[in-house]
Amino acid sequence: MLPWISLLALAAQDAGQKPERELRPAQDVPATMSQDQALASLERSLRFITTTQNSDGSWCGSAPDSVMELGFNPETYYTWQLGAVELTLLSLMQCDETPERRAALERGMEWFCTTRLPARGSDWDVDYMWPSLYGVVTALEALADPRFASPEWQRKIETRGRAFMEILERSQVPEGGWGYYDDPPFTNRPKWATSFATATVIPSLEAAQKRGWFADPKLRERAVAYVAGCALPNGAYEYDLNPIPRAGAGESINSIKGSLGRIQICNWSLRRCGIKFVTDDKIREGLGAFFEHHRFLDVARMRPVPHEAYYANAGYFYFFGHYYAALAINELPASEREAWHAKLRPHLVKCQYEDGSTSDFLHSRYDILASTAYAAMALDLGLASTK
Repeated sequence: MLPWISLLALAAQDAGQKPERELRPAQDVPATMSQDQALASLERSLRFITTTQNSDGSWCGSAPDSVMELGFNPETYYTWQLGAVELTLLSLMQCDETPERRAALERGMEWFCTTRLPARGSDWDVDYMWPSLYGVVTALEALADPRFASPEWQRKIETRGRAFMEILERSQVPEGGWGYYDDPPFTNRPKWATSFATATVIPSLEAAQKRGWFADPKLRERAVAYVAGCALPNGAYEYDLNPIPRAGAGESINSIKGSLGRIQICNWSLRRCGIKFVTDDKIREGLGAFFEHHRFLDVARMRPVPHEAYYANAGYFYFFGHYYAALAINELPASEREAWHAKLRPHLVKCQYEDGSTSDFLHSRYDILASTAYAAMALDLGLASTK
């Protein structure tokens, strides 16, 4: 059997991409980075996004790029493409506009509004929750964006947002969250959720509720309570809600070091939902742990087997965690933000390829697109934090 690194190189070749280059040695990565350097990296990321759009307005594709991705229902690859496109649209809405970015945004939004809705891949595979969660977020952001203020855009985006919300409404687990897999006995309404998947959407549910996108007034309350219930005394958040909360011993996924990719999004989302225990000090504590133990995210990045790294970290938490770290930073007083962003930027820029893209998992086209969008938004949040 080939070693994993050889398989990873083959996967990159299958995808038509260059194999992953080694991270620079830690001593070569600066401790902080200026806004000017971040802006240059951001411009490269956005150039990659605008120059790789498909003729139909989408990005990447809905087919597996390598043997490393086989084993899923064909529908799952479409759900990953759709989720990555939604993140890309969020990045184009957030970052400064240029004519090229505006054109890409409008073409992409048209595809988002007209492409078919995702479906459940199989009895156990509920990955279509990801584009449904981010679909609600994307639609609500677009409805508030003056570039989509015309009645025609509002109608199309409203219709699409309601459709994604309907998927969430019928898929919320009894405890209140959303996940992306299910366990036997398999049921139409999944039974398993995660803290971080649920946290992606709970700040948006208030706006969705005001628009009448769901009828059950307790839906949002249950979702917020699910994430809040995952908070542990050690500052971590459980991967999923357990009747008896536990951090675990040894290299537990629910330790601080195993929760690095979840702490920031859970703190940020609960703060946005008005949960009082997420104070400035709690956000600082979470960010402090993020940088103190960052090496465990570095080790996990690009490992092809989920959760094989120390403390069960997975590669695909890298840019997800950094984006929500940037959002958490911007919950702090304005005078503190630049110092935190200056520490965050090197960990984003060090992973960037010459063409402006980046990746953290299987080097698939949808992972490259999603990683690049997350990185672009994280960098932009640092530039906007002092405006």
